[in-house]
Amino acid sequence: MTPLPDFLLEPVVRAALTEDLSPMGDVTTRAVVPADKTCVARLNAREEGVVSGMQVAALAFRLVDAGLSVQIHCADGHACSKGQALMTITGSAASILMGERVALNFAGRMTGIASLTAAFVAQTQGTQTRITCTRKTTPGLRVVEKLAVTHGGGHNHRFGLSDAILIKDNHIAAAGGIQAVLEAAKAARSHMMRVELEVDTLDQLEEALAVGGADVILLDNMDSPTLRQAVALAAGRVVLEASGNMRLDRIAEVAATGVDYISSGALTHSARTFDLGLDF
Repeated sequence: MTPLPDFLLEPVVRAALTEDLSPMGDVTTRAVVPADKTCVARLNAREEGVVSGMQVAALAFRLVDAGLSVQIHCADGHACSKGQALMTITGSAASILMGERVALNFAGRMTGIASLTAAFVAQTQGTQTRITCTRKTTPGLRVVEKLAVTHGGGHNHRFGLSDAILIKDNHIAAAGGIQAVLEAAKAARSHMMRVELEVDTLDQLEEALAVGGADVILLDNMDSPTLRQAVALAAGRVVLEASGNMRLDRIAEVAATGVDYISSGALTHSARTFDLGLDF
């Protein structure tokens, strides 16, 4: 996978470094570590998983000190084993210590997301169903959390409110019904803008198909038998996304219904931080 340009990630990393080092830098390191001390540090995995955040961690170290030499041994999107060295950082000990926590925070968070996503994706084996994330991300960290989902083999849903027209139940209630919102969306959309409609029942799905105008229909909180009926009813006319209560232990069953996508907020809001360590 081609990495994102560093300049797109730099504002997020710079903000984290500023949070950690302001206003007076690393007073502990400045007090006890000689300025001319150099060392080699290794970023090690302490469990098995799918790696993410190496590009971001490397960027954190380089922003602290452009003179640091950073070598990535396990690229983002690749599996790692317990005890494996993922990265080596060589240079000023003080600089490495200043960047350590921010680098570990990003890499641990992102590898946790990638590893959980990979577990979800594994449950779809043998089907055409894809796993996608949602907008339930940590404020300010959406770009790196959604990037981690792709490293785990998942796909990204919209990045924000301006990417696509996604009509949810409150939009329907406020606008006066499914026909009203779909007709309004058709009138407002550009030729590049897709429309997705959330439905809770098969009756709503039937109405949406009859009115037309939706490219994607989100099937919200439906059980598996109902999802199978929805797939049969749609008969390939629209893309179907299943969402709501999508736990890891349910993914294989949902994928078997034939839906095109399964979206889960858990990928980003409930992923466990991966156990990493930086050792001199």
